[in-house]
Order: sequence, then structure tokens, then C-alpha cells
Amino acid sequence: MADESFEERTEKATPRKREEVRQKGEVAKTRELPAMAVLLSGALALAALGSFTYREVSGITRRLLSFSAVRGDGLGDLILVLEDCVGTLLLALSPVFAVVFVTAVLSNVAQVGAVLSLEAVKPKFSKVNPVKGLVRLFSKQSLMELFKSVLKLFIIGIVAYGSVRGEVEGLADLGDMDPASVALHSLWSLFAIFLKCGLAMMVLVALDYAFQRWEFEKRIRMTRQEVKEELKKSEGDPLIKARVRSIQREMARRRMMQAVAKADVVITNPTHVAVALSYRSSEMKAPQLVAKGAEKMAEKIREVARKHGVPMVENKPLARSLYTLVDLGQEIPGTLYQAVAEVLAYVYRLKGGLDHRKE
Repeated sequence: MADESFEERTEKATPRKREEVRQKGEVAKTRELPAMAVLLSGALALAALGSFTYREVSGITRRLLSFSAVRGDGLGDLILVLEDCVGTLLLALSPVFAVVFVTAVLSNVAQVGAVLSLEAVKPKFSKVNPVKGLVRLFSKQSLMELFKSVLKLFIIGIVAYGSVRGEVEGLADLGDMDPASVALHSLWSLFAIFLKCGLAMMVLVALDYAFQRWEFEKRIRMTRQEVKEELKKSEGDPLIKARVRSIQREMARRRMMQAVAKADVVITNPTHVAVALSYRSSEMKAPQLVAKGAEKMAEKIREVARKHGVPMVENKPLARSLYTLVDLGQEIPGTLYQAVAEVLAYVYRLKGGLDHRKE
């Protein structure tokens, strides 16, 4: 066991291991994807619904500044105006909120699927332990996160600088525009800069997700011994399975011997094969094979038959055919009706009548 603890993790995680870590909330994901998806979807929603939102917000602003809806100095009228303005504002912003909410949910589901785990939010002392906190602060994962953050900041800075520099050339034309046009131009310039930075960030997010996926797969790898142990748990211990099969065979053998005791006839080879038949005309369309065996099992069938007074008939071809063609619990095939009927007729004559067939 001491050697197994240092065994290299070279095997891919099994489905069971993946499900276990998934239930603990450990999945491959990047935190930047939901944030960037929300920002971009919110910006695009504002760009698409900007005129509607601007119209509604402008109307609210005019009503609040003019107080035209307030008659006299009644506080009740002012409260009604405020309630109406708040409702209108929520209605104006609701499409944007809906887009942002749906994007936030879908961006998380796209990464990890529909998983709900409370394991990650359970209070743990290790999370507030200052010693372990310092260890995590200077761990390999923390240093990698710091490197990725600096790289993202550097790349986004370059993209932002290039975008702003491209917009600076058009600043000279703002002097010939009216204030409304200046405001609109500025908004569209800011939106273009934000969109370029956002798209660059999405490329970095995709690379980060690929890295997180690779790191996650590496972290959940298993040793060969762990794979063997899990296979043993899922399929069962071979010794236990063998014992269960042995018990099942013994139970089946006992049931078969009980059926031999109630059989109508046992047909033998005479020593190598023995088969037991039972026939109840009110319940069966044809005689049924209730027991069969070869060598030692055939000897046991003959022993039980002698003990319970079951007639035994020697018929080598018929015994072989029944043993080969018919399974336990099955009725005999039509090709053997004539031969079996002759044996049963002989047995019934020995018993002194045909009443047995009607039991």
C-alpha cells in the first residue's frame, strides 16, 4: 500500500469518478465567461433597445422635473407619480435585465451543465485558516491566475489603446456638430471601444477555458490501482460474485430436485443422462421438462426418483434428444410428441390407469 500512494496518476477519470467530483461542485470552468457574456449581452441589448429605453427614461425625467402631474401640495399625488415613474423605468429596463439574466444562466450551463451542489459553499475551517490561506496565496495555481490576469490586462490594454487612438482622429469633427450629435457620436465611440475590448476578452476567455479544462482533466486523473478498485466496486468482487453464482446454482439444483419428486417419469440414457418430465392435461398443452442432468447430476436425479417412487424408463435416443433440445421449464417440441406419448402411456399403464393425466 505504501507504494500505491506514490503511484503516478496516468489513467483518465472514470465516469463514476467524474460524477463524484461533479457532485462536489468540482467542474472545469472559467469565471470570466459569465462576466464577459453578461457585459456583452447587456451592451448589445442597450444598443438594440436604446431608442426605446431613451424615450421612456426621457419621459420619466421630464415628469419628475416638471411636477406637472402633481396638483396642489398633496403628498399622495407625489407618491403616485413616483410609483408610476418607477414602474415605467422598470418596464423600460426589463428587456435588458431579461437578456442579461438569460445570458448569465446559459453561460454557466454551457460550461458545467445543469449541476446543483452545496458542497462548495459549506463552511470549512480550512478556508479561514491563515496558514493554509498563505499556502494557497503562493501556490502554483495562484501564481498561474496572477500570470493570466496580467496577460489579460496587457492584451486588453493594447486593444483599448488601439481603439481609442482610432477614435481620436475624429475628435476634430466634433466642433461642427450640435450637442445632440456630439453625445450620440461619443456614445457610439464608447460602444465600439467596449465591443472591441469585449471580443478580445472573449478570445482570452476561450483560451482560459481550454486551459481550465486541461488542468481539470489532469487533476482528476486516477492511478491504475484506483481504477481497479473502482471497477471492483462497480462490478462486484469476483470472489463474492462467484459465491453468489454458486448459491444460485445450488438453489436451482434444489428446486429441480423438488420437481423430480413430483415428476411423472424420468427417462435415462441409462447412466450418462437423465431427464424428468411432468404432464398435467388441465394446465399444459404438452409434457414439460422439469429436470435434466448428465453424469453426477443424472445419478442424483435417478436417486431422487427412486426415493419418491417416480417411474424410470430407459430410452437412449429420447433421453439424448430431450437433454439437448429442451431447456428446463420448456414444453417438449412437436417432433418428440409420439415418442414421449408412448413412454407416458407405458407409465400410466404401470400405475394402473389414466386418472393421473387429469390431476
